[in-house]
Amino acid sequence: MMKKYFTINKQSIFLILAILMTSITSGQTTRTDRRILKDSKKAKNEFIKTDPSIKKWFDNAYGYVIFPNVGKAGLGIGGAFGNGIVYINNTPIGRAHLSQVSVGFQAGAQGYREVIFFENKSNIDDFKENKLQLSAQVSAVLVVLGAAANINYSNGILIFTQPKGGLMYEISVGGQSFNYEKF
Repeated sequence: MMKKYFTINKQSIFLILAILMTSITSGQTTRTDRRILKDSKKAKNEFIKTDPSIKKWFDNAYGYVIFPNVGKAGLGIGGAFGNGIVYINNTPIGRAHLSQVSVGFQAGAQGYREVIFFENKSNIDDFKENKLQLSAQVSAVLVVLGAAANINYSNGILIFTQPKGGLMYEISVGGQSFNYEKF
């Protein structure tokens, strides 16, 4: 009888520890998500402040993903990474991870923001299913006053970037890949 009581306690302790570990882990994820969400809202405001004509894209796109803090560095071989928030109808639905590898003449480091607009459900579904990879042929529009006024989607996708700091000289070839996770 004593042995059965001990077994139950061991199982109970294991269950309690598992619940605690899950709640601690999800608490950290939630804290990170809140920080990225806050940074994404700030990035959206900065995009609109720099070029008010970009607001129409935020208002009319089927969905978009904002990467508020992308870090990029290279010396011959380069890379970039960042985390962002995915929106449909201006409502956050999940998180995204950006990674990029590039090869060519490049030296330096820089930080920037990036927003990718999706014209329709099919485009964002490709993104959510991790099927979207942007090649060197897809170009981003640098956000300056008036840049968003006369631009259109290319294959249902439109990308804007905004430098935050640093300096990077670059003539390179590379592509971005993404990973989506639902909240």
